[in-house]
Amino acid sequence: MKTNTLLLVILAISLCLPVAGQSVKSSGDNGVLKAGMAKIDITPDYSVRLYGYAARKIPSQGIHDHIYARAVAFENNGKRLLMISSDIGSITDSVYSVVKKSLIGKYKIGESDIFLAAIHSHSAPVVTLDPSKTYPVNIQYTMELIPKLVTLAGEAFKNLRPVKTGAGIGYSSVGANRRETAADGSVILGRNPYGTTDKQVLVFKITDTEGKPAGVIYDYATHATSMGPGNLLISGDLLGLSEQFVEQILGNNAVAPIFVGASGNIDPWYRVLPTFNTEKGWIPETILLGTLLGEEVVHVFNDIKEPVQGGKIVTSVETLQCHRKATDEKGQELPASELQKPVPVTITAARIGDDVAFISFSVEMLTEIGMAVKTGSPFKYTFVISHCNGTSGYLPLSELYKEGGYEINSTHFAIGSDKMVINKALRMLYDLK
Repeated sequence: MKTNTLLLVILAISLCLPVAGQSVKSSGDNGVLKAGMAKIDITPDYSVRLYGYAARKIPSQGIHDHIYARAVAFENNGKRLLMISSDIGSITDSVYSVVKKSLIGKYKIGESDIFLAAIHSHSAPVVTLDPSKTYPVNIQYTMELIPKLVTLAGEAFKNLRPVKTGAGIGYSSVGANRRETAADGSVILGRNPYGTTDKQVLVFKITDTEGKPAGVIYDYATHATSMGPGNLLISGDLLGLSEQFVEQILGNNAVAPIFVGASGNIDPWYRVLPTFNTEKGWIPETILLGTLLGEEVVHVFNDIKEPVQGGKIVTSVETLQCHRKATDEKGQELPASELQKPVPVTITAARIGDDVAFISFSVEMLTEIGMAVKTGSPFKYTFVISHCNGTSGYLPLSELYKEGGYEINSTHFAIGSDKMVINKALRMLYDLK
């Protein structure tokens, strides 16, 4: 399907989508739905290498705002689901494997029951176990982070209580398509205000049985790159700040993890700024954008008037092996031995009740791909999550390969991989239904 045709289909179906504030029906409950929330500060108290931006050559020089990991655990009739969002840049395959093994061993869950995601902040520490990829101090940070994530999960499971839930959809223009066409016709990283964006803010409301806020899971598609390589302060960027804003407004010790949607070609409206502007009377753009997104989440949360009890949990996981692109990032042909290695995509899917599904991908997919998954999903509310359960880099839309640009040059995936991922994801979602 050509890009224009795909967008028309998405637009036509989106007009029929439910508005914010609709609750999930209580069906398929098969027992009481319980949820438990937990949150932990993961800010290092020492200088580290920050994630992203090859142009940034020196380590962090302080802290603008603290970063956190947040967990929400669910249980229904003995079936468990664990969702962790961390205010870091990326979780490598090796780190995910270590955490996953510990979680499975300690908490009576399987691989399909785990969503371990990063918000992709480019002002957070590099997390890796590979000494060739970073400074020794970041290896130390990673070794400290891993047991914190495992303990965090335990706290969430310990806090399991009966809850009510509901879902709704809001909209935000905080993110903008970044594939800008330059004067010479090339595609550069910038701002394309007319490019495709997914403006949906999906919200999953969680209250105690008396209706008091307990937590909220929300999903939005943008990079956390309002701050650029000139920034040396640790920060959760706009997404981390939006989480803190939502928690402050909801009160009651509510926990509000964000999961990042399909945002490979989406940057914040204000992007890669050199510093947090402290000019008198000026609201730093990162804070402004985070607040705007957070306020939309709270609006949708409050519009969900009748959260309900119950909700059967079903999960699944599959790893799809895609073909590898014939050239590297510099356009050089790969040797045959490398070309034969497939590029894996781990897809994890879960449903709670009849209307809500979460589906995650171990890639940084372009926004059109996530929109196609949501459009084709049999669920009323489909939370598409990227940067989850490992990482295999950019997954572009096939139609964009001819245009080139950063995402196309950087990807390991051959043309057609997006179609494979969309088809597999939809098959998994229908199987859950």
